[in-house]
Amino acid sequence: MALIGLTPTPKPAEKAAATGGAAGDIVDVTDATFMQEVIEESKTRPVVIDLWAPWCGPCRQLTPSLEKAVTSKKGAVRLAKVNIDENPGIAQQFRVQSIPSIFVVDQGKAFQGFQGALPDSQVQAFIDELAGPQGPSDIDGVLDFAAEALAAGDMGGAAQAYAQALQMEPTNVKAIAGLARCYLVGRDTERATEVVAMAPAGAKSPELDAVRAALTLAEQAQGETAPLNARLAADADDHAARFELAGLLAGQGDLQAAADHLLTIIERDRTWNEEAARKQLLTVFEAAGPGSEVARNGRRKLSSLLFS
Repeated sequence: MALIGLTPTPKPAEKAAATGGAAGDIVDVTDATFMQEVIEESKTRPVVIDLWAPWCGPCRQLTPSLEKAVTSKKGAVRLAKVNIDENPGIAQQFRVQSIPSIFVVDQGKAFQGFQGALPDSQVQAFIDELAGPQGPSDIDGVLDFAAEALAAGDMGGAAQAYAQALQMEPTNVKAIAGLARCYLVGRDTERATEVVAMAPAGAKSPELDAVRAALTLAEQAQGETAPLNARLAADADDHAARFELAGLLAGQGDLQAAADHLLTIIERDRTWNEEAARKQLLTVFEAAGPGSEVARNGRRKLSSLLFS
């Protein structure tokens, strides 16, 4: 959304990109504090001024939307809220005729934003333009490090990084799924279940779906692999033993071996036990994650078996 400038539109993107989160991203401003909280602050980041009053219905609609959008920029923009009933000097300075009325101050210069309440999407677009392009947030860097550690088999480092991410953002779904995955690798299904329960109600993501599927497999896995391997050595077509072995392997986290056994059953007897192997294989793919080699290669082989 283009700003309607009282003077030419500001170009805050360059400094916004380098700005990190800061205390006081949302402040109440008075006639007495305006110079410090708005003008001086605008030398480091754009300041959005929300001129409102308690009796103004549209103001009550707009202000929470502004607060949410500003918070999402993690310090790149400040919101200064001004009650014009209590601070008529600021209202006079901006020649306010109706509220809510939004202005922007950047580098000490004032620019008109918009008047009246807007939909959340337009408010977010307005704040996005002011903030300019931003680099990865701190939590993104922590999550990237955690994912790399997990892929390298460094469960301690991964768990510590995911826990750090959750301290920064307790409802982050990627961090929740990652930490639960660490516990699953360590065969601690109880702790993994507790971590998954931290996810917000209704939360869904490929990572969370995968770890939930892996939990289901782990909870179903009971028994020892040695007797089942012995049965298969005696009879390679003992599909019941192979199916049970696949379940144990999947529950232990060896999803590739589990998939191989299930594909063997499908190859030898596609409809065995009402296609139980195919159904279990789909759960294994989900637990591995849609982008994993287990899922990609397994789906290709499954398709060739089913449609050959």
